[in-house]
Amino acid sequence: MDYQEILEDIYQAIQPYAKEGKQADYIPELAKVNPDQFGMCINTIYGETASVGAADTRFSIQSISKVLSLAMCLSIKGDSLWERIGKEPSGTAFNSLVQLEIEKGIPRNPFINAGAIVMADLLLTHLENPEDDFLRFVRAVAGNDTIDYNRDVAASERSCGYLNAAIANMLKYHKTIDNDIERVLQFYFLMCSIEMSCRELSLAFMAFANHRRKFDYAGIILTPSQVKRINAILQTCGFYDEAGEFAYLVGLPGKSGVGGGIAAIYPLQYAVAVWSPRLNSKGNSVMGIKALELLTSQTKESIF
Repeated sequence: MDYQEILEDIYQAIQPYAKEGKQADYIPELAKVNPDQFGMCINTIYGETASVGAADTRFSIQSISKVLSLAMCLSIKGDSLWERIGKEPSGTAFNSLVQLEIEKGIPRNPFINAGAIVMADLLLTHLENPEDDFLRFVRAVAGNDTIDYNRDVAASERSCGYLNAAIANMLKYHKTIDNDIERVLQFYFLMCSIEMSCRELSLAFMAFANHRRKFDYAGIILTPSQVKRINAILQTCGFYDEAGEFAYLVGLPGKSGVGGGIAAIYPLQYAVAVWSPRLNSKGNSVMGIKALELLTSQTKESIF
């Protein structure tokens, strides 16, 4: 499969969508990002790489970081993790307070904001140096020691993170989180602020694409079974209330972020990352979803 040629064809085919949607302007720092950018990169388990556009431009990965925090939490807590977080698709917005109230403080899955806030709390409890340890793991899984937090983005999110604060307060009321609310929120926003390029994200997600390879990065160890189960949650919950549409159009496990990034895997074949800041009404990249739809359509490769 000539992925380089395929990506170049896709890049031309998605140009009519270049002005659709808008960046996440409700976060001040993200509102400053030039929305007219696009990058895409594939890495295969056979060592092949193909890229197009701004594949080496770093951006705030936002909720894609939740996959990495899930890997850490599952390594630390094992199946007991699911006593505090569910594994079901949400069917509602990623920041829904109503659903959390109805379900008495148990987040529907790890990828909605409530679930990720619970994971931040767990990491604060179990890690000696949470900020350093999380970053060390991300750098190890991506194979790049220059990856870092963007503290301006984290501070920007905290400055207007009223709904996330409400979620954290409800979690605290239901005793789903243990640590100080402000400490949990600061760590949560910091994890979301990590900046990576499509090339780096694609390399990081290779750890999930190939469950036959040992998962052992900076002391975070997962079994093949645990990796496959993370992939299952990516398939059903990675795009919030657009998860079904993504499965229908693309057919790959993946995770989006409001920074405009999407990372996805074709198990035992490749990991792919795409970035374009303009989002649809569900908070997912317009050009990113279209590019991945064309990728699986042209290659006839998906999990279905």
